[in-house]
Amino acid sequence: MTSKPRPQESVANAQRLNDAIVRLRARLRVESGQHATGLTATQLAVLASVVREGPVTAARLASLEHVSAQSIAQSLAVLKAAGLIHTTPDPRDGRKKLVSAAPSATELVDKLLTGRASFLARAIEQVLPPEEREDVEKAIDLLERLASADLSEGGI
Repeated sequence: MTSKPRPQESVANAQRLNDAIVRLRARLRVESGQHATGLTATQLAVLASVVREGPVTAARLASLEHVSAQSIAQSLAVLKAAGLIHTTPDPRDGRKKLVSAAPSATELVDKLLTGRASFLARAIEQVLPPEEREDVEKAIDLLERLASADLSEGGI
């Protein structure tokens, strides 16, 4: 029987989790070669969404990335200037533009994702003993549940 954690334990665990995620994301940026792109993490996240979802509207991208329309517009301007995306009129609503990825964008996103996955696979193999590798699957399930949690009544 497990006891319910005290609120201060939950806060401490939340902070440790946040710190670990921040450190891991920074490491993944380095290992994937993200810094060499000259793009920010936000711009690359938007680009990955365009590659995954495109053709897509800026409004849909803002929703996917949980950012403002202004923030998306700024990222899209940089990506367009870099030749990584292009826009075309929406055939269903001529007032809107659809954003699509250039082939070079797809290659870049694939390279970055492969670099991240390769680093993580090597780290799991080299750092974790076989009996702890099963725990990684459990941790992934838990992180996915946390990421999709709907806390709208108590949100920030």
